Formats: sequence, structure tokens, C-alpha cells
Amino acid sequence: MRPMHAPKNREQRRYRRHLRVRQTVHGTAERPRLVVFRSLKHIYAQLIDDSRGVAILGVADGSEGISVDGNGKVGRAEAVGKLIAEKAKAAGITKVVFDRAGYQYHGRVKAVADGARQGGLEF
Repeated sequence: MRPMHAPKNREQRRYRRHLRVRQTVHGTAERPRLVVFRSLKHIYAQLIDDSRGVAILGVADGSEGISVDGNGKVGRAEAVGKLIAEKAKAAGITKVVFDRAGYQYHGRVKAVADGARQGGLEF
């Protein structure tokens, strides 16, 4: 890659990593992709069917039904994972493919994955 087209900032570098992850991770109707988006204050999770190109369902840390157990953003992230697992099971989904979206598998991203596993989703 020429230096002229090199990623300029943190968001562009994360987006490049996300594209590399997406080359191997693909969601279907039977096994959708659980993708996490992390902003500075909030965390969001969606189940996406890539074969149709639709989001099946989504949850944010401000959604109704969130019950936070721990303190801070990591506790809210784990609650998001549990809530999306609960909604997925209600929709008949038990297996998913986890997409970390270019973020490190650490902290809030890991808390969402752990919460979804505790809620009954299989990765």
C-alpha cells in the first residue's frame, strides 16, 4: 500500500482491522453475526444476517430492560450481552458468530461476549 492511502487516524485503522475480520466472519439466518460497536460513552450490539443484509435485532446500553449488575461501563456492557442473548433466544437464535469489529477482545468488548455466553448464546 502506498503511504498516500495509509489510514490517517485511529478510526480509519480500526475500520481496516474490521474489514480484515469481516473477510472470515459471515453471518447467516441460522447463525447470525453478533457485532459490537463501542463509543466512548456507550456500547451497542446487533445480530446481523449477512446473506440478506439485514439487522435482526439490536441492543444498546440505553435500551429498555437493561439491568446493570456491576459498576461502570464494563457492567453496562455485560448487561447488553445478557439482554441481546435473551432477545435472541426469544427469536429462536441460539448460535452466533462473534464480530469484535476491529476492537481488541478486551474490556467492554469481552464483557459483551461474556454476557451473551451467560445469557445462553453459543459462539
